[in-house]
Amino acid sequence: MGDVLAGFHAAWEFESDSVLIRYVRGIRTPKLFQALGERRVPLEAIEGVTLTPGKRGSVVLRLETRPGADPLMEAAAGQLKESSDPYRLVLPAERETLAEYYADELRAQLTESGPAERHLVAAPEPPLQFKAYDGKATFDGTSVAFRWFWTGASSAKWKAGDQRFPVSELSGVEWRSPEVFEGHLRLLRRDTTVPAPAQADQDPAAVVFGLGYGPVHESLPFAAAVLAAVRDCAAVPAIPSPAAAAAGVPSARRDPADIAERIRHLGELHQAGLVTDEEFSSKKAELLAEL
Repeated sequence: MGDVLAGFHAAWEFESDSVLIRYVRGIRTPKLFQALGERRVPLEAIEGVTLTPGKRGSVVLRLETRPGADPLMEAAAGQLKESSDPYRLVLPAERETLAEYYADELRAQLTESGPAERHLVAAPEPPLQFKAYDGKATFDGTSVAFRWFWTGASSAKWKAGDQRFPVSELSGVEWRSPEVFEGHLRLLRRDTTVPAPAQADQDPAAVVFGLGYGPVHESLPFAAAVLAAVRDCAAVPAIPSPAAAAAGVPSARRDPADIAERIRHLGELHQAGLVTDEEFSSKKAELLAEL
């Protein structure tokens, strides 16, 4: 087809085997759209197209993707607000005839339906990071790391220490929108011999949202990228044995930027009188030793 249909927050380019969605940057564009930038949706990932009346003299063209075809929508699990649905194209009502034309053209090319066996839409690419209420989450493509904040993390998480989870040890993710009560991102582990705490604020494999932390446009693409990596992970990499560690195999060093941020945060606590001079000096030395 090769044509472009432009709406209020996005433009769809219709290609022979896919629909390329480019999101418009602007003050009224949902932040999730701006974070995604653009998405290529193969026709095999689409099982339906709808055209319905919208609000205030508009019409809405929407792609219905197959279950499991898009890691972003799989992670969202139906929690996205309608206005943040990346598959809705809102158009002025006077363009309804044109939208119907493209909807019919698309429907004629669709041949697949039902659950997809694999992800067909690309996930956001790592490295990714965001700040939750109780810690900083980072994903480098192979592992997820949680670094706890003194001001938000529970005593259970401080006792467990900062965490790192190779994707090979994970079975999935659980994302609960920060726009609802008890929003969080929880990593689901393959080893289920030890049950995870019911409350995310007590689980070292989870970070909690709230008070502006973990917004949808940061935490959902993060969750989708981790989920895609888990699905793509075919083998569990070898874990260095204690003997290898004793033989002098060097351990992974932390990101200097992360260490600097933690020291800055520690300094803020010190200035606020929440950390003593001795505690500040001791903890700062520990952090610097990890470089």
